[in-house]
Amino acid sequence: MSLPIKYKQTSDGSYTLYSPKYNQCFHNVNDGALNEAYLKYVIPTFNLYKSYNQLNILDICFGIGYNTFATIVYILQNNIKTKVNFYSAELDEELINSLKNFDYPKEFDIIKNIINEVSSNYYYQDNQFTISLSITDARKYIPTLSNIDVVYQDPFSSDVNYELWTKEYFADIVSILSNKAVILTYSIATPVRLSMWENNLYIYQYIYNNKRKATIASNYLLTGDYKLLDMQKKLICNPDAKALEDYAN
Repeated sequence: MSLPIKYKQTSDGSYTLYSPKYNQCFHNVNDGALNEAYLKYVIPTFNLYKSYNQLNILDICFGIGYNTFATIVYILQNNIKTKVNFYSAELDEELINSLKNFDYPKEFDIIKNIINEVSSNYYYQDNQFTISLSITDARKYIPTLSNIDVVYQDPFSSDVNYELWTKEYFADIVSILSNKAVILTYSIATPVRLSMWENNLYIYQYIYNNKRKATIASNYLLTGDYKLLDMQKKLICNPDAKALEDYAN
């Protein structure tokens, strides 16, 4: 890492890191690092796919690994039988190597062996879980995948990590999705939603903690308590709104 990253405690007591490179924390400090993983990614996944025997999850980007590790803990704690294959890319190899020493919440104690294996070898496999982590650029990694059911879209914000929020980026994502797949993200920015919508995805507003908003994009119509957004109407009301595009950066 060219610049040191620093521990920061979040509202639920769990720790995240602050990145001077991006001038952002890896998680929303007010939501809590662990709560954010559960509420924005893990729980919505199993509300939608609880009956699946197997899931392929793409975790963009791996970072400290909260989303992947929290998914495994949730499955184990709730006796879910789904087999899950995780795929992820991360540029910062030094960060991954440091995860074995990271101060994770006590809930992760039951998977310490998994954390250590991923931190050392970038890979883990048992009868239920496979984690494949590549030390590479996510844009190069995505086209190597296929049949992804769930995408944890969790890079730094589009203000600083623009290339992972564009229409062209989401076109690559759409090309590797299964027939019934979703993209889950904390971002509610209209340009981000347009970047997904212009790739023929349905855009839903998801409410968590009874007040906070997030986004679910899907390549099929969802059933349940999800608000389908009329993106065409949003464009009429806000004609200056535009999707993010690679060449515009």
